Amino acid sequence: MIAVLPMRILGIDPGLRVTGFGVLDKVGQKLTYVTSGCIRTEQDGELPERIKTILEGLCQLIGEIKPQQVAVEKVFVNVNPQSTLLLGQARGAAICAAVISSLPVSEYTALQVKQAVVGNGHARKEQVQEMVRRLLRLSGDPSADAADALACAICHAHGGMGMGQLATRSYRMKRGRLV
Repeated sequence: MIAVLPMRILGIDPGLRVTGFGVLDKVGQKLTYVTSGCIRTEQDGELPERIKTILEGLCQLIGEIKPQQVAVEKVFVNVNPQSTLLLGQARGAAICAAVISSLPVSEYTALQVKQAVVGNGHARKEQVQEMVRRLLRLSGDPSADAADALACAICHAHGGMGMGQLATRSYRMKRGRLV
């Protein structure tokens, strides 16, 4: 009998105030919850210090949990360009933490993550929390940021394919219409 080793996946939901993380093991198609939580920065702290907190926190986490792959949620464009730029810097710190540890990084949009976990790319945060709890058989809902990070890891574990894509997989497009 061949033993299948678990693949440990770290999901990251970057944020300048709160960066969520979620870790799961994948063996075959089975997902097992390992840990989750948040890295919080000082709200009134200087930007470089906040970035340092995120980078050091994730580097320490990576050293402790030893993931083999990292999935990071992509930044979406906010109405406020300044907010988007700040979020991008937090995301950069998260990616650097993985790259420093020589880990492969995959990126997923919020739409892809929600599609993979809930089956609806426009699901609400509460729906994501509930589905993460159910899929990983948790006793309670994780925090919103940790749930988003776990959802990102689940999306990666499923090959980035949304559940909703399964139903339309056999359809083809020809000259802009379904065949």
